[in-house]
Amino acid sequence: MGRYRIRVATGAWLFSGTHNRVQLWLVGARGAAELELQLRAARGEEEEFEHEVSEDVGPLQFVQLRKHHSLVDDAWFCDRIMVQGPEASAEAAFPCYQWVQGEGILSLPEGTACLAGNNALDVFQRHREKELEDRQQTYRWASWRDRLPLTIAASTTADLPLNVRFHEKKRLDFEWTLKAGALEAILKRVYTLLSSWDHLEDFNQIFWGQKSVLAEKVHQCWQNDEIFGYQFLNGVNPMVLRRSTSLPSRLVLPSGTEALRAQLEQELQNNSLFEADYILLDGISPNVIRGQKQYLAAPLVLLKMDPQGKLLPLVIQLQPPSSSSPTPTLFQPSDPPLAWLLAKCWVRNADFQVHELQYHLLNTHLVAEVIAVATMRCLPGLHPLFKLLMPHIRYTMEINTRARAQLISDGGVFDKAMNTGGGGHVVLLERALAQLTYCSLCAPDDLAERGLLGLRSAVYAHDALQLWEMIARYVEGIIHIFYQKDDVVRQDPELQAWCREITEVGLCQAQDRGFPVSFQTRDQLCHFLTMCIFTSTAQHAAINQGQVDWYAWVPNAPCTMRMPPPTTKEGITMATVMGSLPDVQQACLQMTITWHLGRQQPDMVPLGHHKEKYFSSPEVEAVLKRFQTALKTLEKEIAARNEQVDLPYDYLKPGRIENSITI
Repeated sequence: MGRYRIRVATGAWLFSGTHNRVQLWLVGARGAAELELQLRAARGEEEEFEHEVSEDVGPLQFVQLRKHHSLVDDAWFCDRIMVQGPEASAEAAFPCYQWVQGEGILSLPEGTACLAGNNALDVFQRHREKELEDRQQTYRWASWRDRLPLTIAASTTADLPLNVRFHEKKRLDFEWTLKAGALEAILKRVYTLLSSWDHLEDFNQIFWGQKSVLAEKVHQCWQNDEIFGYQFLNGVNPMVLRRSTSLPSRLVLPSGTEALRAQLEQELQNNSLFEADYILLDGISPNVIRGQKQYLAAPLVLLKMDPQGKLLPLVIQLQPPSSSSPTPTLFQPSDPPLAWLLAKCWVRNADFQVHELQYHLLNTHLVAEVIAVATMRCLPGLHPLFKLLMPHIRYTMEINTRARAQLISDGGVFDKAMNTGGGGHVVLLERALAQLTYCSLCAPDDLAERGLLGLRSAVYAHDALQLWEMIARYVEGIIHIFYQKDDVVRQDPELQAWCREITEVGLCQAQDRGFPVSFQTRDQLCHFLTMCIFTSTAQHAAINQGQVDWYAWVPNAPCTMRMPPPTTKEGITMATVMGSLPDVQQACLQMTITWHLGRQQPDMVPLGHHKEKYFSSPEVEAVLKRFQTALKTLEKEIAARNEQVDLPYDYLKPGRIENSITI
């Protein structure tokens, strides 16, 4: 009994407020009390009330909400409710961060994170079990394609639970900018109707509108071998390159190439030989676009690292050996300029496909969606891992649902413009999943396995390692608060169910590829959580943001190729090059979609800066502040480094890394 002070915060999103009447109860260990409040929840506002409670409800456990409606169910987005009891007791936080709709009673437990108890009579344990039962009915698995990771059961965004949908501002921005991009593409198409499309300079006719400063630099020097090599290290896809430990078995060096063999063996001996192999594309049936067959290659590139740290191409093999072509043509920098340029275009096209499908869609988006759905199905709101992960799964289910409906669907963008469309993209994803190992998602393991540690010109590798270590320290700080020893990890049934749900269900029995089916130690748990957060933040930023820089000038990364890969160096003309590169319509679509998906989001939340306060303990707040301080230091270091170079790498600048996959 006594006087209670209650603060009710409403979300700042469009339409977060409500005109409906809201009932509120305080529920304690010894009883409940209804508060007769005249709550008028308004967007972005916090209302404060003081109320005299005659009953002795005991220590607060829950706040219960019920929103009434007469004619219209006007949903209300409740951020949180804060309650301070009598005798100046500490204020208790009841985080909500969800839409309140319908007329059911919503119970919000006091926000202190805690692990599952063993007492079946525990009121919080009953709440946890009921919450998961309800969530498992709401968040159901579905299979978009056989032999691919499972997804949220939603054919369209309207099928998604309201709490994982885009807020109205985000939805409007996404849809209007997509329409603006489509209009720009139409204008470019009209502008070029009466113009020629015979020379590389003709791409200038569509190279206007939304583009970045770096995109202009790429436009000016994309034909340089140095820029070609740089992209393997620090471009939009730094994931294929690896240091060679032997000459690739698929490389056939016929007579007359003794000098090349000697050079390759010398670079190999010097530990300066690198390779990028796109064998994943071999044998995939290419797309047919508007009745015209497209073409695919599976190139191999060998490059050398010079003493200045520049990565320069030495030889390109466009296709692996086969019975019809036992000795594939080898292209070198000394070849006729157009032959060498066309070979590099084929490599860049292969890299475009592997980047977008394997390293972007599968290794970040689809993996993050599995983590998100498993989190909603297996971890109740009181679990510390739920509170830790929620900021990192924001909007992921909706952006992936939109991708399945618009990008990789039948008749979607891939079918309209990419040479892997028409079903080839699904085959590529299936092959890529077979290569998806746990270690490949962990930056230190992946970079070590590819031999890229310690390279001064590998800026992505340097920044990725720094961020991995910072995220790992942040995760360790949180986990050690709630798991004091390894036994607590092993005995947490909700945690172990979450692990199995990811590996055995969402990732389709991925234990064969190194993913854990249980956690035995705190170190194992911290490593896995670091992977989850790194994938949803830093890795996605590195793979996504560069699209606006490296894909805007279409010849640098063509989305499709319209003629077969050359089998000879003779007779390659500008007509051959232009006939191979995307046509105007395909090029305009590439520019539109890569700008739309790669641009920085207007409502982005940077890494480590959570809008929601799921945790209420000062110990967690201290860990988060240390993480934020480390990120600020890295931000300054990257800014200082970028001032000294011609091609600044800032995809992993913390202020540009979004806290979750939202685009």
